[in-house]
Amino acid sequence: MQCATRLMEFNLENPLTKFNTIPSLFLLESDHMPILKATDDVCFRQEAICLISQFSCKFHPFISYLAVNYLDRFLSSQPIPQNKTWVLRLIAISCVSLAAKMNRTDFSLADIQGDGGFMFDARTIERMEYLILGALKWRMRSITPFSFISFFIPFLKLKDPALRQALKARAVEIIFKAQNVTKLLEFKPSIIAASALLFASHELFPLQFPCYHKAISSCLYVHKENLLKCYKWMQKMGKEREEGSMMDMASSWNTAVNVLDQQFSCSESGNGSAITTAALSVRREREMKRRKMNGYPNNGTAHLSQVQHC
Repeated sequence: MQCATRLMEFNLENPLTKFNTIPSLFLLESDHMPILKATDDVCFRQEAICLISQFSCKFHPFISYLAVNYLDRFLSSQPIPQNKTWVLRLIAISCVSLAAKMNRTDFSLADIQGDGGFMFDARTIERMEYLILGALKWRMRSITPFSFISFFIPFLKLKDPALRQALKARAVEIIFKAQNVTKLLEFKPSIIAASALLFASHELFPLQFPCYHKAISSCLYVHKENLLKCYKWMQKMGKEREEGSMMDMASSWNTAVNVLDQQFSCSESGNGSAITTAALSVRREREMKRRKMNGYPNNGTAHLSQVQHC
């Protein structure tokens, strides 16, 4: 298949090869936004996302994210046949294939398709790839929220590299989860990025949150009303996912920094390592209290029924 192999490698944080400047990203981001037109498309989307997750499970998470971006933009421009499972599967496979090629990832179609369901030959997938490329007007270097993370982080004026990395890591997690929320498709990638950073900062640095909100809202590129709406939707998303998997919970301990009990001004102060140690201690203590309230054993091991419920 040659339709996408000639496209140059790129990463989601720096999507453009030319004029890769902040003004250019803000100017062009609307061209990379999907618009779902009907409720049926939403249902189709959720099923397709599940398939994309299945087909891309061996790849870097960015490939899955990019594949869903292609899916959303494709659904914006094409009438989707309903009740045809093979169409759903073919679109999902083709989106993963294109995303993997854009990241220059070695793969085989057999590996992507697995052993179950409809199996498509290379020529059929190639034809669908061309259809997707045409619908996207060959704009495969998608401008996503990841493209704006590094732009907004300096607004928070965090001096400690470890704290900046913790904030970015948490914001990235939020952006990945936000892609599954169809309602968030109406917001520009830059707004999603700004909202994810605010959401992460509220979790990690709650006392400084008002200052951070004011700083990001002051950006000339940010629509304040849309920022507030998007942030509220992320809050709702966070509440719905509060009882997430134990694996997610454990991994968050390795990256998140909660300074709820630290008395800081708007500017960062104190020793970064001391902050991290104290913050993790507070986080673990509160997590144990939350588990007790929700019926988890004191040793941190969930009952099978509870794990299945999560």
